[in-house]
Amino acid sequence: MTTAAAPERLTGAASVVRTLELLGVTDVFGLPGGAILPAYDAILDATELNHILVRHEQGAGHAAEGYAAASGKVGVCIATSGPGATNLVTAIADAYMDSVPLLAITGQVFSTLMGTDAFQEADIVGITMPVTKHSFLVKRAEDIPKALVSAYHLASSGRPGPVLVDITKDAQQDEFDFHWPVQMDLPGYRPITKAHGKQILAACNELKNAKRPVIYAGGGVGRAGASAELRLLAELTGAPVVTTLMGRGVFPDTHPQMLGMPGMHGTVPAVLALQEADLLFTVGARFDDRVTGKAELFAPDARVVHIDIDPAEISKIRFADVPIVGDAKIILGDIVDAIRAADQPKPDLQEWWQHLNGLLEEFPRGYAPTTDGLLSPQYVIERIGELASDDAVYATGVGQHQMWSAQFLPLNQPNSFLTSGGAGTMGYSIPAAMGAKVACPDREVWAIDGDGCFQMTNQELATCMISEIPIKVAIINNSSLGMVRQWQTLFYDGRYSHTHLDTGHESRRIPDFVKLAEAYGAVGIRVTRAEDVDAAIQQARAINDRPVVIDFVVSADSMVWPMVPQGVSNSFIQYARDASPAYEGE
Repeated sequence: MTTAAAPERLTGAASVVRTLELLGVTDVFGLPGGAILPAYDAILDATELNHILVRHEQGAGHAAEGYAAASGKVGVCIATSGPGATNLVTAIADAYMDSVPLLAITGQVFSTLMGTDAFQEADIVGITMPVTKHSFLVKRAEDIPKALVSAYHLASSGRPGPVLVDITKDAQQDEFDFHWPVQMDLPGYRPITKAHGKQILAACNELKNAKRPVIYAGGGVGRAGASAELRLLAELTGAPVVTTLMGRGVFPDTHPQMLGMPGMHGTVPAVLALQEADLLFTVGARFDDRVTGKAELFAPDARVVHIDIDPAEISKIRFADVPIVGDAKIILGDIVDAIRAADQPKPDLQEWWQHLNGLLEEFPRGYAPTTDGLLSPQYVIERIGELASDDAVYATGVGQHQMWSAQFLPLNQPNSFLTSGGAGTMGYSIPAAMGAKVACPDREVWAIDGDGCFQMTNQELATCMISEIPIKVAIINNSSLGMVRQWQTLFYDGRYSHTHLDTGHESRRIPDFVKLAEAYGAVGIRVTRAEDVDAAIQQARAINDRPVVIDFVVSADSMVWPMVPQGVSNSFIQYARDASPAYEGE
């Protein structure tokens, strides 16, 4: 039984620090400014809080996301009012889309000045309301601990997500009697974690009766820490498994039941398995449009078991024949126990696997060689995956390199592949890798970025250098906004409107990424020949006292295949090889 400590006289600012420490927070990312200065003054006296000074508030938000995604803990970021707070919005929206537990703390102008258009005033609570689980505006010092404790609980429980706590400057400056522990007051917030026994049995019956089942696993499996339970279920039933972009790593790529990633740039076996299934056993996935293609044509013959912590996701896109709201780890564990208790033989899926194995053989993972003498980006990413440590963490930007990373990295552990899925945020990679390295200092961390993405947040290399965060950065430099260029090639008759970036030409490198890395004090390496790729990767792996940036100059003509065009049925992929240049897998 915990005994309440005697009250202590603190300023609101000091209570911010004390509350974070008592919640177990050890690392925060932030940038000070006028409205948050009292809290920053209190941070100087913190004994258990490591503050990492970023170079842009967006970097603080993405670093907190990477920290959370790699560790499973709540990531914390801090910014001042006005533009400091609005610079966090992209990261907050990103965390909301991808269910990342994030606590954003912002300073606000004096409560007496709110609504007067005071200097650096912005209604950040109103701005972020659509992209947070909840937002708190705190105007009294004594309300700070309860708001922070409630926000931390909201961020980390139920469907994880971002929560904002906006604190006026006078609330930070005023004193009050600090009490611990703090009692939360969250009426109506009661996330359901456990399912009714009838739902568990119904899910088991669907698996028993299906002839063509597919386990469709999403990022919610990783957030719930349910990878072990997912594997047990797959092996008990013999069903094939596909993992979404956000779910990469929750089921091992090396497992014989793994078909790969489904969706617009998924593997042919994964896409067609879903399309031809008679049962979609869906866990922690939300039937995103990038997976389903045209939703009304998706998996037309399949019944659906849908397990999700968020009741709003159930039957939102696809009607669930067996809807189950709850924690994926608990529910999968209950289903595994029920299957074992029934002591029934494993379903006979021989005919289904014969078909799927035929697809795996006919459509192996692969890519076409380049014709311009430049590196194949897929080869570079493949070699990073082969040479990096088995427990390496990868953070990607958004675009072609993101898809190639999802396709060609060997992902066998949960929380090892960090990316921006729902929002598709360019600039995510460098700060997310930085946050992941802070959370997991003993793991090798790679940021795999594009030349476009890298130029959005590379200033955080200064943070990495000064704070001794030795990430490895691989820039897949095709001198263009590659994914936009791919769409222009395929759908806009090769009209390349403003997608060339001038970063990779011998005579014109703006900027020169090697010189840029060196300007930050990092190690810069450029690779233009395939025979030099491995040596550069090994050199980067051997350097652990500073960041390393490798500029891999790759072909701009390389495309991400397979590809299901937007707005069509996933069945289109059956004709990819013959009817279009949408598959190069042999």
